[in-house]
Amino acid sequence: MIEYSEKVLEHFKNPRNAGVIEDADGIGEIGDKNCGDVLRVFIKVARDKVTDVKFQIRGCGAAIACASAMTELAIGKGIDDALMVSEDDIVEALDGLPEAKLHCSNLGAAGLRKAILDYFEKNLTKECSNEI
Repeated sequence: MIEYSEKVLEHFKNPRNAGVIEDADGIGEIGDKNCGDVLRVFIKVARDKVTDVKFQIRGCGAAIACASAMTELAIGKGIDDALMVSEDDIVEALDGLPEAKLHCSNLGAAGLRKAILDYFEKNLTKECSNEI
């Protein structure tokens, strides 16, 4: 039987920031073809700071906990710092993960990165349009 830390169980039972941001500034979606988990991350950004992060997920308890912890790590950070939230940061925030579930932290970090890159892409397009 896989044993989880109290923090993993708490985030699984009471996920933080689950849901959708209707007018999201960036959206990232990623899946893990090996286990079937799918994560969608929504971010809101104001003055180069991540002001809100929400997620939708289809996955195991560890994946839910990782997505929940990722949102707490990203909210309030500058956009560049949020881009640097890593798999290790998520694992540390949860007081560890079993070896068999470490891939779940990759999902959270990669989903956040994709949402931030989507934000950058949208804003670069807007800036270029305004300059023309």
